[in-house]
Amino acid sequence: MPLALLALTIGAFAIGTTEFVIVGLIPTIAADLQVGLPSAGLLVSLYALGVAIGAPLLTALTGRVPRKTLLAALMALFTVGNLVAWLSPGYESLIVARILTGLAHGVFFSVGSIIATTLVPKDKAASAIATMFSGMTVAFVAGIPLGTFIGQHFGWRATFLIVALFGLLALAGVMAFMPRRLAQTASAPLVRQLRALMQPRLLLVYAMTAVGYGGSLIAFTYMAPLLEQIAGLTPTQVSLALVGYGASVAFGNVWGGRLADRAGPVKALKRIFLLLALVLLALTFTVHIAWLAVLTMLAWGAVAFGNVPGLQVYVVKQARRFAPEAADVASGFNIAAFNLGVAGGSSLGGLIVERIGLGHTPWIAAAVTLGAFALTALSGALDRRDSLRGHGQLADAPAA
Repeated sequence: MPLALLALTIGAFAIGTTEFVIVGLIPTIAADLQVGLPSAGLLVSLYALGVAIGAPLLTALTGRVPRKTLLAALMALFTVGNLVAWLSPGYESLIVARILTGLAHGVFFSVGSIIATTLVPKDKAASAIATMFSGMTVAFVAGIPLGTFIGQHFGWRATFLIVALFGLLALAGVMAFMPRRLAQTASAPLVRQLRALMQPRLLLVYAMTAVGYGGSLIAFTYMAPLLEQIAGLTPTQVSLALVGYGASVAFGNVWGGRLADRAGPVKALKRIFLLLALVLLALTFTVHIAWLAVLTMLAWGAVAFGNVPGLQVYVVKQARRFAPEAADVASGFNIAAFNLGVAGGSSLGGLIVERIGLGHTPWIAAAVTLGAFALTALSGALDRRDSLRGHGQLADAPAA
């Protein structure tokens, strides 16, 4: 593996860890800063909003900046954001830290995935992107559980210091090993990006992504309180459960990709969203028994992110049909839709916890996820209608 690609992978690991490690630390942060669970959960939402807004806007504005310089600046911003979190005296400064790191996140993956393909021969481009994104998978398997354990035993600020050190390591790798002159294409202007955003059929895919992830995040944001306050697990047991959840996520990504290849993205997504809704509904009842809650959580991990490959393949497919001049932009907007879902879901979860109680988050999450299933079914039906119309036009065409 080129050392420059390893630096990108380490950066992806650090970013993936800092985005979701907060989920395991919500009870700890809420108790230390003397805020409610919904306020602590808002730290997930604000980070995701930083990603969703920052990714398209900053990618467009930094189109002329040399790629190595931009990557170094992004990892520096990410590191500073985590250092601000480490030094945060209170809730407000932690909010600033989360927004700063969120801004770096979106542009890093948008730019980094393109750079990764230039570091290897053309026939290994897909493998290079997969290698970079494996950093996110490792974050779920190891980074998030380990960060949760450190935060529970040494204080939540220590977790952000460790993540900042990984950001510093990635920054050093970029500075030392990234080629000075990288192939660079101008980013799509904002007007072109907005054209891709406003295509109705692409909006439908973005809605599938946002609602699907938003549904899961209603409960996922409050996973640690669910396991501690209702299932009765200790903080150490929650950390161990998160290790199992991360392993399930890694399995689910592979399984979801193979299912999308075999059955097609729409059929795969319908199955995954339906299974996800069923697992979340089951959690409403199993969360009251510790061992059943853990088993349900493992099943949840296997389907929670299994829709990633299908959604990315489907949005590119639809973009090539309905906005071929902006297929690259459409893919980036799907990442933004994911983070809007994260922001909306975690915020709604906070309202549910505040108004009707923590135990209601799983079944409401299941109901919202069924909405993603319905949107997927609608999109598939529109695809079939278009296909039939196309065949009908061919049949009606006069012979040459």
